[in-house]
Amino acid sequence: MKAYPIKTINIEDAKLLQFKLVDIIHQNFQGNEFLQSGDYGVVSGFGQPRCTEKVEKVLAEFFNCESAVLVRGAGTGAMRNVMNTKLKPNEKIILHQAPIYPTTKVIIESMGLKEVYIDFNDLNEINIDIVQGVDFALIQHSRQQLKDKYNLEEVISRLKEINPNMTILVDDNYVAMKVKKIGVQLGADASAFSLFKLLGPEGIGCVVGTKEIIDKIKKINYSGGSQVQGHEAMEALRSLVYAPVSLAIQGEESNKVVEGLNNGTIKEVKNAFIANAQSRVILVEFNEPIAKEVLSYCNILGAAPYPVGAESRYEITSMFYRVSGTFLESNPDLENFMIRINPMRSGADTIMRILKEAINRTQKGE
Repeated sequence: MKAYPIKTINIEDAKLLQFKLVDIIHQNFQGNEFLQSGDYGVVSGFGQPRCTEKVEKVLAEFFNCESAVLVRGAGTGAMRNVMNTKLKPNEKIILHQAPIYPTTKVIIESMGLKEVYIDFNDLNEINIDIVQGVDFALIQHSRQQLKDKYNLEEVISRLKEINPNMTILVDDNYVAMKVKKIGVQLGADASAFSLFKLLGPEGIGCVVGTKEIIDKIKKINYSGGSQVQGHEAMEALRSLVYAPVSLAIQGEESNKVVEGLNNGTIKEVKNAFIANAQSRVILVEFNEPIAKEVLSYCNILGAAPYPVGAESRYEITSMFYRVSGTFLESNPDLENFMIRINPMRSGADTIMRILKEAINRTQKGE
């Protein structure tokens, strides 16, 4: 079994991302301003809290794009806002030939969109007969199935080559702050992601992209109740500063676990590898169908049995969980033979200790 994980940044590159973000903060906030909690309301001349406007300016500059907006509804809300500005009911949308992420499917179905599937793993499948006449594409930066290996930049370039007027939205959930460039930095019109998955407050999403798209999103979220308030924006930005290094450490520990398991440290493990499923995790395949039993003991041993926001601020303990729904949809047998592990803030030694003990208890039938 083989996976094609997305290349992520190392700790040194993560430090540079942190320093870049903090430098941009210096350029947009006075020292005393950044020590404030943030303001409230639809401020005259801004149509939003002043602090929110400043944070959005920082994010736009950080991601090298024209504009940015914070929205409610986390990553799903961010994607929905983009799609609402560019699509009308019953219009066509290009998608990758793979199981659709459940919350994304809800948006597509609620808008009555007509799905046009292309296998992004094969650039030859992206041809004029299919693409011409479809003016919107949604690409998930993370993987939807184990066999996915498409290069995001190449897919974006190919779609734009055939139809320059196409709007391309990249779902950058689970990938933002782990890679050098997100979708909008690779030629897409917009990237959408959750700041809750980046240590931020619950329910806050972000869209970065063209000024046209962002202006339309702001227009349809003009009311005070739809606004992300200043204190929420400031909290999200402060949290984001710590995300790249934290996620790089997490990635480093994941690599240590995979190396140890594949060196035969635990004989009951057939194989272990890194995959984006949906977040970047360790997939552990057992020789026997013991996955469900092992997971039940991992919970008793202190590991989180399910995600909160998939790498949110609340997820400190390692997570031992079933394989993602989209992966199971493509291969249901994985449920009994495979688990996914996300170290979160724990080290490789903790992961190995819990896995060994859970397997031992499973074999003893305790």
